Amino acid sequence: MTEGNFVDYVKINVASGKGGKGSTHLRREKYIAKGGPDGGDGGRGGHIILKGNSQFWTLYHLKFKRHFKADSGSDGGKNRITGSNGKDIYIDVPLGTVVKNSKDEKLLFEITKDGEEKIICEGGKGGRGNWHFKSSTNQTPRYAQPGIGKQEMQITLELKVLADVGLVGFPNAGKSTLLSVITDAKPKIGNYEFTTLKPNLGIVNYKDFKSFVMADIPGIIEGASEGKGLGHYFLRHIERNSTLLFMIPADSDDIVQSYNVLINELKKYNPELMDKSRLIAITKSDLLDSELEEEIASEIVKSIKVPFIFISSISNIGLGKLKDEIWKMLN
Repeated sequence: MTEGNFVDYVKINVASGKGGKGSTHLRREKYIAKGGPDGGDGGRGGHIILKGNSQFWTLYHLKFKRHFKADSGSDGGKNRITGSNGKDIYIDVPLGTVVKNSKDEKLLFEITKDGEEKIICEGGKGGRGNWHFKSSTNQTPRYAQPGIGKQEMQITLELKVLADVGLVGFPNAGKSTLLSVITDAKPKIGNYEFTTLKPNLGIVNYKDFKSFVMADIPGIIEGASEGKGLGHYFLRHIERNSTLLFMIPADSDDIVQSYNVLINELKKYNPELMDKSRLIAITKSDLLDSELEEEIASEIVKSIKVPFIFISSISNIGLGKLKDEIWKMLN
């Protein structure tokens, strides 16, 4: 998937169908001059329904189609015939989609399961025909109910990526390089900050035909929880990951301080992220000799107390051990 095709935020306009009118028909047949009321009910208007679809990874299919309008229900007929219902409109969305009312940003619901259906706009109920209103004192009512009107609103769809492992780190920490080496994903890689502007997903093949999904999240900077850099546009994707893999380059000025800044930003954004399992990968470890590696290891053990692994995506150092550790954490 190319970066331009990854769409994780759209606003769409939806409108259900209005209900059909009830009929005021009076029965008139040969030899039956005054048969009484027999007007049928109006049909229900079509619903607008959001449906979870595991085959979709992005909201790209909604980028160019922003208006959805369901059909109205048909009017009732004679002989108590009920009008047909308006056709429901189904909108497929990827799993992990959050639905909000665009007017007040109120959260409506989330879709996280394949095949899960949620009605966002209910079709108007059809009006009742005149035969419902006959009585001993009013045997030929010449009125019926109109159908209930349509519902219309603008909704915001936000995608929070569903992945087993989320790569967390500063810009240019080697996240995209790791993803390109251990998966078939082809993220954009460059020697400058914010090369990655959209999340990239890849499937990591493990032993015995097992696999797990890894997400490369755009780099975090200090102040991201307040919206600096790309801020909230990518932090929300971390909420859906089971395990967080913190990637810190071996040539960082202070590895412990770098980890603490990252943790602090996640905590300020959403304290619940602290409940997720964590693993640290010291990237570019091919730059280290054994003495420096031991020094960094002892510093991490003393200050952070989180499992860590030395890796190098270019030299293929520690990648097998990294997969083993991630699989153990996921299971």
